[in-house]
Amino acid sequence: MTFDIDACQYRVDTEPDHRAIGAVVDAEIKRYFMGRTVVVRGIGSQDHPGRTVDELVEIIRWSGTDRYDPTRKGLGYENLENKHIDLFAIRRKVTPRMRLFKDLSWGFYHGSIAVHGKPTRLDILTIYDAAKLRQVLHQYEGRTDRKRDGFVFRHPERRQEAVLGIAKLSR
Repeated sequence: MTFDIDACQYRVDTEPDHRAIGAVVDAEIKRYFMGRTVVVRGIGSQDHPGRTVDELVEIIRWSGTDRYDPTRKGLGYENLENKHIDLFAIRRKVTPRMRLFKDLSWGFYHGSIAVHGKPTRLDILTIYDAAKLRQVLHQYEGRTDRKRDGFVFRHPERRQEAVLGIAKLSR
């Protein structure tokens, strides 16, 4: 299932109101996935030069992930234990009180500035069934805390079956 979220007010030329846009996006996630435990991965199309949002959605639909280029290294895939990680995302139980997107947008805004010198606007959210992924406890280089944002597919040969939905955030 692919669905659109009206996110025209979500811009990154100045810091967005993460709480306000989070409420809009979270409402749509709740509408489709209430009661489920999901793993949500955010994707900014500007991080995929030469690909449109619709092309990325098609790649996710047929492959189960936006990780289409095995030679391309993503941020954070290196970890102290050299554990295999298929993707980074946020795990949440979808409840009436769930807050998810404010954390994603804040992380992509500030984290991208720290690493690339400019913020990333999220264009796509891939919503996975948490039961079809396994969380990887890992530690980033230069950090002392252990992170729970890494995941691997339980059945890598059937990654696309883990996808519950793909949300496109309009500009």
